[in-house]
Amino acid sequence: MTNNINKYPNYLAEKVNKHVQRYAQEWRGQHIMHGLNPTATSLKLISNDYLALASHPEIIAAQRSVLEGMENNVVLMSSVFMHGDNPQLHFEHRMADFMDSEETVLCQSGYNANIGLVQSIVEGAHVPIYIDMMAHMSLWDGTHFSKASVYPFRHNSIDHLISLIDRYGSGLVMVDSVYSTNGSVCPLTALVEAAYAKGCILLVDESHSLGTHGPQGRGMVVEYGLQDKVMFRTASLAKAFAGRAGIITCPKGFADYFKCTANPSIFSSALLPYEIAGLDKTLELIIAADDRRKRLHSNAAYLRQALSYLGYNTSESQSQIIALEAGSEWQTMILKNALEIRDVFGSVFCAPATAKKRSLVRLSVNSDLTDSQLANIIHVCKEIRKEIDLHKWRSTKTKSLSFS
Repeated sequence: MTNNINKYPNYLAEKVNKHVQRYAQEWRGQHIMHGLNPTATSLKLISNDYLALASHPEIIAAQRSVLEGMENNVVLMSSVFMHGDNPQLHFEHRMADFMDSEETVLCQSGYNANIGLVQSIVEGAHVPIYIDMMAHMSLWDGTHFSKASVYPFRHNSIDHLISLIDRYGSGLVMVDSVYSTNGSVCPLTALVEAAYAKGCILLVDESHSLGTHGPQGRGMVVEYGLQDKVMFRTASLAKAFAGRAGIITCPKGFADYFKCTANPSIFSSALLPYEIAGLDKTLELIIAADDRRKRLHSNAAYLRQALSYLGYNTSESQSQIIALEAGSEWQTMILKNALEIRDVFGSVFCAPATAKKRSLVRLSVNSDLTDSQLANIIHVCKEIRKEIDLHKWRSTKTKSLSFS
């Protein structure tokens, strides 16, 4: 890695130099995010395309049809200007029906949905914010708009959350339904009931459960019948929806307020018609994807159980996301390399996405994995245990592993 730090002012040179030192010392001259490139036959557990819809011919055809008919009448503008007979508004109405919400807002990404929503709720207000310590970074970034204090609570700890609310008063509570780092699941019913009873409003990020959970993929909030108590839901549509967008559910009248208030809505162009056409077709496919959802959850449960039997600690995962927590960044690099050499590819998570000494490789399961592919993943994970010093990982519960 080469950097001409002399070109930077001192404050920036110091920051860049920390990254250079991390590369040289902790990563030992290798880039933790870079390695071998997967091929067409590789086992790729790096994608959030949980239902394997990204290359579906009907989605591609829907996008192509709009692209071929667009000619020169494409208007690039913020969604605040959109009204009347408009593809975005039609899709928002369909998503409101799908998610059993009064209104929805289509955003450019899940990140923009979260940061814009939190801004529109708390900006200029003295309202305490309570956020799960493992909530997505976009929710954390949204809290910067608040004038009041932000109170993190221990992951999935309802008791800790309620103790904070009792001390500081009702406010905004933010959680993920499925946590993207380790695949743990929020105890949603109990947490919502407890926070709602304290007069809080709730925001649930369903990025990793919309499309994969609930009846017809409508998400966990619908699955547990919590729509009336969860005021806001968000989701990235770059997961099961395999697109490039985000969605917000909200009460009647809030959508227009959001579009006229949230910075990402005002100061960034909206999605293009062909992108919305793809999402619209994907929605049809997701509604009819019960077989894919069943296979997804079966694959995930099978792989979790098999990895646990081999000595990997998968106890936190209750979803299609499985974390192999090696600990240090160097140990995680050893794990990544061992997998990639054997043609299995996962996603590295390290600081700032995790705590400094809790780096991991995330395996994202999808519905298209065959029995033989799952068997191959398990075989590889069994074969590398001694090579990666699995018994030395802090996350490993059984230290006396047999490698036979």
